[in-house]
Amino acid sequence: MKLRTRRKPMSEINMVPFIDIMMVMLVAFMVATPMMSQGIKVQLPKANSTPIKVPKGKVPLIVSVKADGSYYLNLESAEQSAQSLKVISQHVAKIKGAQPNTMVLIEGDERVNYGKIVAAMVSLQDAGVYDVGLMTDPRELN
Repeated sequence: MKLRTRRKPMSEINMVPFIDIMMVMLVAFMVATPMMSQGIKVQLPKANSTPIKVPKGKVPLIVSVKADGSYYLNLESAEQSAQSLKVISQHVAKIKGAQPNTMVLIEGDERVNYGKIVAAMVSLQDAGVYDVGLMTDPRELN
């Protein structure tokens, strides 16, 4: 007596190799994403200060002020183009409303007019963001 085995129809595809490849790609992206630097290059003023500890997994919002006085908001999803303080303040207020523990920092080029930094802080305060830090270069002063 001859036993017949049932064959799998062609429509059943083995998904295990596909899932393995997706998992490897996911891990690769998770490792590579924090390494990508974002933001606007500014020359920070030097100060003897203790660095702020950013909680692991938390990304601070950084408002950059370039030497020419233009403002930028460093977001991973946003295009890096100069924006008005009003637009930046609105974005920061929305993010802080959704995630109140998000740190907000201002990095101003050391050659920028001090009034531009104050204007950024006042604009953020007008939008309801009161806990704003200033970034400096932690190297020692000469």
